[in-house]
Amino acid sequence: MTTFDYDLFVIGGGSGGVRSARLAAAMGKKVAIAEEFRFGGTCVIRGCVPKKLYVYASQFPEYFEDAAGFGWQVGEARFDWPALVAAKEKEITRLEGLYRKGLENSGATILATRAELTGPNRVRLTATGEEVTAERILIAVGGHPTPHTDLPGHELCISSNEAFDLPALPKSILISGGGYIAVEFANIFHGLGVETTLIYRGKQILSRFDHDMRQGVQSAMIAKGIRIVCEDIITSVAEGEGGSRVVRTKAGETLTVDQVMLALGRVPNTGGLGLKAAGVAVNERGAILVDDYSRTNVPGIFALGDVTDRVQLTPVAIHEAMCFIETEFRGKPVSPDHDLIATAVFSQPEIGTVGLSEDEAAKTFGDLEIYRAEFRPMKATLSGRQEKTIMKLVVNAADRKVLGAHILGHEAGEMAQLLGISLKAGVTKDDFDRTMAVHPTAAEELVTMYQPSYRVRNGQRV
Repeated sequence: MTTFDYDLFVIGGGSGGVRSARLAAAMGKKVAIAEEFRFGGTCVIRGCVPKKLYVYASQFPEYFEDAAGFGWQVGEARFDWPALVAAKEKEITRLEGLYRKGLENSGATILATRAELTGPNRVRLTATGEEVTAERILIAVGGHPTPHTDLPGHELCISSNEAFDLPALPKSILISGGGYIAVEFANIFHGLGVETTLIYRGKQILSRFDHDMRQGVQSAMIAKGIRIVCEDIITSVAEGEGGSRVVRTKAGETLTVDQVMLALGRVPNTGGLGLKAAGVAVNERGAILVDDYSRTNVPGIFALGDVTDRVQLTPVAIHEAMCFIETEFRGKPVSPDHDLIATAVFSQPEIGTVGLSEDEAAKTFGDLEIYRAEFRPMKATLSGRQEKTIMKLVVNAADRKVLGAHILGHEAGEMAQLLGISLKAGVTKDDFDRTMAVHPTAAEELVTMYQPSYRVRNGQRV
């Protein structure tokens, strides 16, 4: 019988890796987890958590403006960027401490080092050169922003990683990309008083979302003063006077800004992991290939989270970790369920969505009922803000099952989480119709849209 140093060795201290290590160690397994930077991964250190904190910070100028409509007189407002950065750092340090404490309390061994595979059951700790063995090795190292190294001057640009800790708030910024990271940061920087331009190769931002959500948020951003340039890309970035950035685009435009941020997707952190030495298969993007149970092609080696490039969301990595533990250590095989994942874009206004968009549903279902409401939220009646809320349900006419729910407006993410439970349970439009409204709320529109706004038959709106 082969004896291993560890029952489980986890490479990567993000949400998925930490959850796996903590649960396995709490079961009495001998577990080690290696992390070369900080515990918490992308989400806690340079992603979801600091981003949401900065979203909150960027919303205050509108709150100050809205206050006048409700009788408040707000004095002169001043923003302190270093104070925000320091407050953010304090909070993520607190959260990192909780991650470490959870691992320590469970009995897991924490290794502050990079770890690389040297074989199917072997790992080398780069800090010491020591090799250890493990019955199971779990790779949960996440991903990183695409560096876009083919772009001349890419080294002069920042990514979302650096955006949180800039030494000073720029006066102007150009953000390249049309996904949720680009859109969220465009709103953040604009809200903090930065002259903001977004450039995107497509015809409209947020290509993977329902067209009403995409159009609604793009119109709102433009109305706020964010410049959006579609169907164009950056062709070069050069250093200008005083440390500025001189940007040229394919359409022939030249822009001079303080900062250029590239938000052009993310790629798995598989470089230098020793995957080849261990025989682990990857795809053309470098993502580790796994089966329904997060198993790689090499027995004893597993992978989960963003490094597998399945669904790049923190709750998904945590869910995959829990499924891994159930399957491998509790003898209850269960595969991650990636269907009907509710998600949010923390733009301003927010997008909350779960299920199929209208266009996606039309490819599969021949007869759709679309319920849509667009209105000014109640708060805007006194504040004077013209921003609109959009609620939309995509329903299969044949059985009245709700296929998708999409919201653009304040707290849309909170509503999407609750809608996710309903759609997961297979809710029908009749269930919505039988539900009493909570008045006065924006969400009551979801249960008071009794007649379809229009139908989509065989892909055509009628």
